[in-house]
Amino acid sequence: MITTLLIGIGVVMVYSSSAVYSHQVRHDSMFYLKRHLAYVLCGLAAGILAMRIPILKMKKWVWPLMGSACFIIVATSLFSDPSSGARRWIHLGPVTVQPSEFSKIIFALCAAVQLSAPNIRLEQFKRDLMPLSIPTGCLCLSILIGKDLGTVVVIAAVYIMMLFIKGMPLRKFFIIIGSMIPVLILAIVIEPYRVRRIVSFLNPLADTRNAGFQLYQSLLAVGSGGFTGTGIGQSQQKLFYLPAQYTDFIFAIIAEETGFIGSVIVILLFAGFGLVSLMIILRCRQTFLKLFAFALSSLILVEMTVNIGVSLGMLPTKGLALPFISYGGSSLISKMLITGLLLNISKTSDSTPLDPDDPGH
Repeated sequence: MITTLLIGIGVVMVYSSSAVYSHQVRHDSMFYLKRHLAYVLCGLAAGILAMRIPILKMKKWVWPLMGSACFIIVATSLFSDPSSGARRWIHLGPVTVQPSEFSKIIFALCAAVQLSAPNIRLEQFKRDLMPLSIPTGCLCLSILIGKDLGTVVVIAAVYIMMLFIKGMPLRKFFIIIGSMIPVLILAIVIEPYRVRRIVSFLNPLADTRNAGFQLYQSLLAVGSGGFTGTGIGQSQQKLFYLPAQYTDFIFAIIAEETGFIGSVIVILLFAGFGLVSLMIILRCRQTFLKLFAFALSSLILVEMTVNIGVSLGMLPTKGLALPFISYGGSSLISKMLITGLLLNISKTSDSTPLDPDDPGH
């Protein structure tokens, strides 16, 4: 129900935010709406399929899936045409596919399988923690080759949270976070456009015509909405002022057209999604299912937090979609896959006996 409402909001806002641009560029005001509806149907089919997968048998697929994901992402990064300075998309005729969106699900599966293995001791760095982190590290490195730092940040954040709930000692936990900071700084400084994004984030008014243009226009949109908004379809910032108005910055248009009230409703719907996910997690009788459900739901909630934080000027621009709402086939279909898997886990947990060897119980 909650995801249906979010998808419905997405359909309305994609049309509202893209109609003028679509008419001007594609000579069809409904061009992006029609494609978005097609993605919704594909996502529905993917979600239904995910509900029918034998979830416990997915453990056997983890290494072929992880290897394939790394290979495809690296190949895409090396041989695809760059878009917006990044190489993230595979072009298949009239559509493009972003492999890193689906790799998040594979990461969740891999991390859940590894961290639910018997006799895992996270305080043992060389024996357990370092070998466990290698697959996730390889996946993040593969994605980083394609200059997709946003996805790497999301995956790393979810992985750290998984280590925490699995019982990693706080001292080790903070050491890992501290060791990741220099890596993040290095990833930023080696790409000049990332440095410009950080500078514009720290002072968006310093260069409103260049590096800070997108963030400045987003803040104008949010501020223009006030308490009740300008009304659906009445946004001014979508009229060729705010770039990516129907993708990465669609929340700014939501805030402009529906105001504080509409923005809070969207956030509350995501909070409801998190609450339902928590109920599924607590019902799981096996650590693998518990960790898998946690990782899947956290991917959506972390991505939502980053997207909204960027639109509000609270985080640097990262190029992440707003789950279920932003235009984009790979993002929408992968999120509906995640929803199907969560429903599958909920169903499976009701009929799965407690594993006596499961260290989580």
